[in-house]
Amino acid sequence: MIEGEPSRTARRVAVLRAVHQIRETPKVLDDPLAVKIIGPDAEKKIRDNPKRYETMLDRPLRAALVSRARFAEEALAAAIGRGIGQMVVLGAGLDTFAYRSPLAPKVRVFEVDFPATQAWKRKRLAEAGIAQPPNLTFAPIDFTRDTLEAGLERAGVDLGRPVFFSWLGVTYYLERDTVLATFERIGRMPEGSEVVFDYSESVRGQSLPIRLVFRFLSWRVARMGEPWKSNFSPADIRTELGKRGFGEIEDLDADAINQRWFAGRADGLKMRGLVHFVRARVGR
Repeated sequence: MIEGEPSRTARRVAVLRAVHQIRETPKVLDDPLAVKIIGPDAEKKIRDNPKRYETMLDRPLRAALVSRARFAEEALAAAIGRGIGQMVVLGAGLDTFAYRSPLAPKVRVFEVDFPATQAWKRKRLAEAGIAQPPNLTFAPIDFTRDTLEAGLERAGVDLGRPVFFSWLGVTYYLERDTVLATFERIGRMPEGSEVVFDYSESVRGQSLPIRLVFRFLSWRVARMGEPWKSNFSPADIRTELGKRGFGEIEDLDADAINQRWFAGRADGLKMRGLVHFVRARVGR
């Protein structure tokens, strides 16, 4: 993050979610607010130059963005069925879940983000005429100056009851120790708490095309001031989560994600690369 500025990658993610709503059918993620929240100028750019978003990089990236949100919302639906009533969105960006999902009124939602990014989002919401629902609380936290626990407690999260954490598109930008510290804190939550997150494997041993794509994307986000800093292996993730109190762990690679959400599509939209989606529950 750049001090005092909203996340540039959050902007990019929001635009690609909007592209999915405008360009692709059937929708993996049905998000009627995705276009509205990016604003009319950004929407016009999409409609005026749609081929700009059909590159060999943008299509699989877009597939990852919409399917990871779908993965999180399906996991949340199951968690609500088990009685969970609190949801924390870590690194919310321009995520629209709390404003449009029929699941949202069933939980208290806490959006956690870097203060400048959250202020920018609130400005975008006001400009788009999207109202803040009564069950949503904004929790601006600068992790260079505050802890997750202190920020959540200040926002009103009941740390004595199970919580569902949605942590999407964040681990890549954090040092390994910070990722593990977050696992540690969530792992100390009451049994039944759950986290959904995504991570990248290392490019070591991967094919040349995958290495080249990874290097280009890494270069691009670094130029935005938000470089990638960590990656994990599936075995590493299971070991580290297991050490920190997580019992049930689901880890989907690109093949499993494609089978679940992209099989049989006429437009060929699908995941590629090294990204995994994980759902992990506290308790044995």
